[in-house]
Amino acid sequence: MNSSLESKIKNLPDNPGVYQFRNDKGKVIYVGKARNLKNRVRSYFQSNLTSAKTAALVNKISDVELIITDSEIEALVLENNLIKELKPRYNINLKDDKSYPFIKVTNEPFPQVYPTRRVVKDGSKYFGPYTNVKDMKAALRMINQIFKIRSCRLNITQEAIDKKKFKVCLDYHIHKCDGPCEGLVSQKDYNDMVGEVVKLLKGKTDDLIKELTVKMEKAVEKMEFEKAAELRDKRDQLNVIASRQKIVYNDFEDRDVISIAYEGKDSACSIFNIRSGKLIAKKQLKLSIEESDEPAEIYSAAVKFYYGEYVEIPKEILMEVEPADMEILSYWLSGRAEKKVKFVIPKKNSDALSLIRMCKQNAILQLKEIQIQKMKNKGNVPYSLSALQRDLRLNTLPRKIECFDISNLQGTDSVASMVVFVDGKPKKSLYRKFIIKTVEGPDDFSSMREVIERRYRKLLEEKEIFPDLIMVDGGKGQLSSAVSVLNELGFSRTGAQTDSGRGTQQKYNIIGLAKRLEEVFFPGKSEPESIPKTSSGLKLLQQIRDEAHRFAITFHRNRRSKRTITTGLSEIKGIGKATADKLLKEIGSLAEIQNADIETLSRVVGKAKADVVKKYFEEIIPK
Repeated sequence: MNSSLESKIKNLPDNPGVYQFRNDKGKVIYVGKARNLKNRVRSYFQSNLTSAKTAALVNKISDVELIITDSEIEALVLENNLIKELKPRYNINLKDDKSYPFIKVTNEPFPQVYPTRRVVKDGSKYFGPYTNVKDMKAALRMINQIFKIRSCRLNITQEAIDKKKFKVCLDYHIHKCDGPCEGLVSQKDYNDMVGEVVKLLKGKTDDLIKELTVKMEKAVEKMEFEKAAELRDKRDQLNVIASRQKIVYNDFEDRDVISIAYEGKDSACSIFNIRSGKLIAKKQLKLSIEESDEPAEIYSAAVKFYYGEYVEIPKEILMEVEPADMEILSYWLSGRAEKKVKFVIPKKNSDALSLIRMCKQNAILQLKEIQIQKMKNKGNVPYSLSALQRDLRLNTLPRKIECFDISNLQGTDSVASMVVFVDGKPKKSLYRKFIIKTVEGPDDFSSMREVIERRYRKLLEEKEIFPDLIMVDGGKGQLSSAVSVLNELGFSRTGAQTDSGRGTQQKYNIIGLAKRLEEVFFPGKSEPESIPKTSSGLKLLQQIRDEAHRFAITFHRNRRSKRTITTGLSEIKGIGKATADKLLKEIGSLAEIQNADIETLSRVVGKAKADVVKKYFEEIIPK
């Protein structure tokens, strides 16, 4: 510790405020707040530090700068603003550098509604932040479908209307706008509609539906049937929206649920917005943390980052961990919301705990996606492979995948295909076709046994690279057939117990993919499992399965077609199977043989047989 820093620490004030630690280059590396600056700052320089992060921080402190405030609340607000502005190395920060978008309702006589990333204190209303831009765009589409909000950026004032400065645009003629620019709708009626938009953005859909129903009934009483029909249509559209919103709490109160999943330096924060008992929105934040950060500090940082100036604050916030400085955070939020805001940390089974668990699962899923993305960036591995490894709980990345499919028509011409995907892409040079030799009739299970036995016995003999994952197109029966053959060949399923006296040459991973519900069957499990429909891992499995099916069907059709054509040629008196096969091989299809001239036919099968074939097509099958 240098003499200047030592002197400052000895003369610290007892006031509340904010402290900033700087390194030897003058850069702020940590910002903190304190009720008592003297006690808090001195605590960093004690000899009994238990946190590795704090010890690393203290070793880099060369200077401290103080800002005294009147209260701890002021210190909290200032600390939050400085962290967002300076992004110090040892503070928990938002990982995203970009600002999240909001939906803005402008402060003017005829308000506009549009997206923005720039928040200006001009009296406008802001709704958000939308951590997923798709959600914001969906909300704007919904507003434009239901309400006649103007899309222009004109400065519409009463003076401009009186002077007839503007003319209505196409939106008016297609009934997307009521024409405020020409004064065709009153300022009061237009702002009443904007008020409805605001209620919808706040999640007060049920209240809005009730209000519209009352307005509709009054319009009917006044015999304003056109207005009543418009209100009815608007109400019906809102009913559709309300029906999609899941009721998760029966007391119909407003609350948020916050849950964070973290591992090492990776973290994901999931936030559920519940309004009037309905889950209306899900938000996500990515936090930049250190491995030694305490859960209470992580949750406290998430609250500070999320509840910015324009975020609606509910009366209750559910969390699984009590945030650091919970009382001061509650006091701060209550002051901003002008109502009592409390944190609830449920300890026993309840609706609140169920909600937290659901929110936690979303955070865990988000964390896995972050980790998969990091794996992709490090090893240039396709995202879908990492997702598949996660979905199937594989120990290694499935870089080489072999998939088998059986194809037959009422038990005839049974064939099988094997397609190979390497690093998520088809490797057609490794594709294989199989003609089923030992099975009579439509028996997919036995056919699968034969194909798997032929493929992997040959793989053993030729010492080929074993696949990371084997897929069979089908359900439990096909999978069981494949597993039994692999075990008989001496292979061992990954994670399965093996006989100690048996020399296992390779371990394998295998699954069956059912066609009907896209369910995955695992060996040794009677019931299938589902992979999330949005997972890129499932999409890769579907792509591989469809390619195997295409390859098998094509091979099957070609065999059936060739057999039919050969049979047709063999019916010509004087033409045997060997001659028919020769014609097909040298000339091609039946149509090409029919249209071939006598010289071409003679070159292939001789003059005598060429005359027989030509005469047959001229007499029996006229051109």
